[in-house]
Amino acid sequence: MRRIVAIVAVPVLLSAVSPPARADQAAAAPGIVTGIVSGHAIAMHGTPKYRAGFPHFDYVNPKAPKGGSLWLAAQGTFDSLNPYIVKGTAASGAGLIYDTLMRRADDEPFTLYPLLAESIRYPKDRSWVEFTLNPAARWHDGRPVTVEDVIFSMNILRKQGRPFYRYYFRDIARMEKTGPRSVKFIFRGGTNRELPLIVAGDLNILPKHYWKDRDFSKFSLDPPLGSGPYRIGKVSPGRRIEFVRVKDYWGRNLPANLGHYNFDLIRYEYFFDASVMREALKAGQFDYRAENTASAWARAYDIAAKREGLLIQKTFPTGQPSGMQAFVYNLRNPLFRDWRVRRALAYAFDFEWTNRNLFFGQYRRTRSFFDNSELASRPGKPRGAVLALLQGLKRRYPGAVPDRVFTTPYTLPVYRDSNIRPGLREAFRLLKEAGWVVRDFRLVNAKTGLPFRFTILLRSPAFERIVLPVRRNLKRLGIDMRIRLVDFSQYVNRVRGFDFDVVVLGWGQSLSPGNEQRGYWTTAAAKRRGSNNWSGLENRAIDDLVEQLIAAPDRKSLVLRTRALDRLLLSQHFVIPNWHIPYNRIVFWNKFGYPDKPTISGADIMTWWFDPAKAARLRGRIASLK
Repeated sequence: MRRIVAIVAVPVLLSAVSPPARADQAAAAPGIVTGIVSGHAIAMHGTPKYRAGFPHFDYVNPKAPKGGSLWLAAQGTFDSLNPYIVKGTAASGAGLIYDTLMRRADDEPFTLYPLLAESIRYPKDRSWVEFTLNPAARWHDGRPVTVEDVIFSMNILRKQGRPFYRYYFRDIARMEKTGPRSVKFIFRGGTNRELPLIVAGDLNILPKHYWKDRDFSKFSLDPPLGSGPYRIGKVSPGRRIEFVRVKDYWGRNLPANLGHYNFDLIRYEYFFDASVMREALKAGQFDYRAENTASAWARAYDIAAKREGLLIQKTFPTGQPSGMQAFVYNLRNPLFRDWRVRRALAYAFDFEWTNRNLFFGQYRRTRSFFDNSELASRPGKPRGAVLALLQGLKRRYPGAVPDRVFTTPYTLPVYRDSNIRPGLREAFRLLKEAGWVVRDFRLVNAKTGLPFRFTILLRSPAFERIVLPVRRNLKRLGIDMRIRLVDFSQYVNRVRGFDFDVVVLGWGQSLSPGNEQRGYWTTAAAKRRGSNNWSGLENRAIDDLVEQLIAAPDRKSLVLRTRALDRLLLSQHFVIPNWHIPYNRIVFWNKFGYPDKPTISGADIMTWWFDPAKAARLRGRIASLK
């Protein structure tokens, strides 16, 4: 299941709790007839938690009041209202105007419930899936959502959407209209148990009648037509965008939607700099921020409003894998093709010093692509089923699975006393082994005489203070690392075109990894501009293991195959892992209510609500402070 790459996350009040389904009830809810499963929900593995007819998700406040406004902030700029194409930079929140066929529950690893589709039907082998649309589903212009819209959406996204969609949906062989409100997706050969859920939860349905006379591939600021809980309001290009709640939204009373989308108006204000954004928050120019900088969390919000309880700093624990934020090498650059070179440069990053002096000790070092979850590879050498998986891959793909996977557990340098010299000595040993020597105080290639020089591309000034010590340590090895800070648009375009040496990026992960891994790690993705295989990783064994992970028949095999993939990815040394925290850091003005039951993803602002009484007290107390 896809998770957005980069790093953020965003909860939810104790409502009348609907009891979890017993195993016998859950099995009976979607009735099984001659090998065909039909019902209201679908789980990746096991059975859905919520039975047919459930009133609402347990983690929301179904009686949350509607009204008020939510002012948010975004960094950078935008010139498009189409988030599905490569061209242009889409506005934040653009997905709020669309619905999917089904909606994911945030208290289960991967289960979906009715939205545009009122029911789902599929065989036990999941070789196809059929949806029946809700007859009440409507576009904002009042026209019904049709089977033709569903088929059009899949076709247009695969043909003209981001490269991601071609990988994500590539195993869909064809689509058929099977009834006035029924549509069937038939999958290609092989086993891909996740595909029915991907189609259900990740295919945003687009209106065919709206796009038939428009060019979907061109970015535009014309507000598109949707069917979701919000429609686009005022737009100030590059500066501000507003979303207005659709009060007669067709799906407002669906069990999966109750307690969500409570604000009448959501506005995103754009800022070019995060420090300016924080000052704007403190000045009351917007309401809510997920803070991603440790020093700012520790010091930036120590103002009178916070001490008075007007501005709130609160952490919300998450149950999601941390994913991998890292310094990412571009393996398309010959400089980084030797794994020993990549491994050597990791010794120049003193995480312990950085965490202590720059991050106020808030972070943990990331040591897995699936850290903070059961999916992460275990310490030590591979054992049992994971070992057998890796050995099988080595037999099939000689050279693709290095011996170090079996003999040398993946580790990162630890400098507890800030003595980095032993690490630099090991780095120099690896560089020398890879054919690099020091001449005139510079590290050069022994054969060509060319110096070891590269540039790290950044879009956030906050990262300069983090990479400057790395540059200093590399200079001691004779390496010239240059730092290039660019604006948001240039950064996005250069990353899409793989025009960088090293960059700071992140791959998000869910508790149910699947088809999105193709876009992250496979050889095919490495060759396609705009994909999320930023490093250019090409490895036949990894390609194979990704397909095995996607085909996992149950939770146990999914976990084992993910752990094997994790080991194989780590063995390539194509990133220098950064850090993570197992919670969201949220700063907000005290005028909201929010659920107090935790969810897997942490804080979800779309389950919060505007509290008029709190807002009135807030206004009065701010006035008294002045």
